[in-house]
Amino acid sequence: MVRRKYTEEQIIAVLREGEAGARVADLCRKYGMSDATYYNWKAKYAGMTINDLRRLKSLESENRRLKQIVGEQALDNQTLKELLSKNF
Repeated sequence: MVRRKYTEEQIIAVLREGEAGARVADLCRKYGMSDATYYNWKAKYAGMTINDLRRLKSLESENRRLKQIVGEQALDNQTLKELLSKNF
């Protein structure tokens, strides 16, 4: 079976069709996915707009960058403590 990669915008569009009253079975047949995929998407992206999704992605990338900075600082602090604790 061919695995398709849907963008978040496409996923939100499919969910909006479902909210508009289309049957889940018809949507799954139309887009070539399983019922489980639809319900997983619904659990993850329910009620989101494209703007909300873009904001979420930018916040996640900023959070990832900040965690990396904190990790690097912790490593630097640990190295400095080890150097200062040695007797010369």
